[in-house]
Amino acid sequence: MLPREKYIQISLEINLFYQRIMKEHMLLIETHLPSVETALITEADSLKISMEQILSETVILANGNISEESIESHSIVTPFTLPCEEITSKLTGATINTNITMAELKLEAGTPSCTPWLEMEIDDINRRTLNLLDVIISYKKKLMEWVLNCKVFLMIYPEMLEHLIREARLYKRILNCLLDRKLPEFTLCEELDFWNNIMGEHAEFIDGMLDPTEKDLKEKARGFIARFERLVEECIKTAEKLIIQESLVATEDLRDYEIDATIGLLECKIRSVIPPILADHVLREAYHYILILNHK
Repeated sequence: MLPREKYIQISLEINLFYQRIMKEHMLLIETHLPSVETALITEADSLKISMEQILSETVILANGNISEESIESHSIVTPFTLPCEEITSKLTGATINTNITMAELKLEAGTPSCTPWLEMEIDDINRRTLNLLDVIISYKKKLMEWVLNCKVFLMIYPEMLEHLIREARLYKRILNCLLDRKLPEFTLCEELDFWNNIMGEHAEFIDGMLDPTEKDLKEKARGFIARFERLVEECIKTAEKLIIQESLVATEDLRDYEIDATIGLLECKIRSVIPPILADHVLREAYHYILILNHK
């Protein structure tokens, strides 16, 4: 059972990462639906705003109650998050609460205040997030069904939508465990395979969304696809320490590639259909996976 201090700190750090990821999922869907789908766009926007509201509360509670490592990991926000939000909002017309990002950039670390009040506040955040997450998962599953049955046209790949559903389900599993004052139990290969698949799919999406003229960037993306596919295939038969190290090196290389791509998109030097916030989004997930691997 997690002691109160650990429960508070881990809950805050998990929510700071995943609440932003979830609200950006809804932003991605909102901005990639055709204008005729007004009801679906409105629903996605409403879910995005609801998650932003909870994230705003989490940020307030997190100040002084999270680790220096989590702040410095760039898994909460990167140096590119704010400009990516501003440009994406300008280009798409979608609203993004950048005040949250500015507050996160000012977060300070500290030992959690182990008060019953704060523990109850964290419980409330976790439960409300879990309830909202159920609605978000249902929305994504409904959208997936309609896309696959040609009832809705969505300008992102069905595989990407499935990718968003899997990430939401993992977050739900983590929150359920936290509410029981424990962490989810993953086998090593289960956890590594999940994130190596996620990293490989990021490379697939980047490859598919880059302009055909960006041959060098596309070739590098395909190289990452092959590396992460091999890591998934070899997890069971490879020594644990070796597969962890290989995953770390591959993810650090992907992170560096994504940093360059994010800068290129912000400076309008890369031809693609990648929204800047999506570039920062996948970069943050790489940072998050590196954080996980560094604790193995």
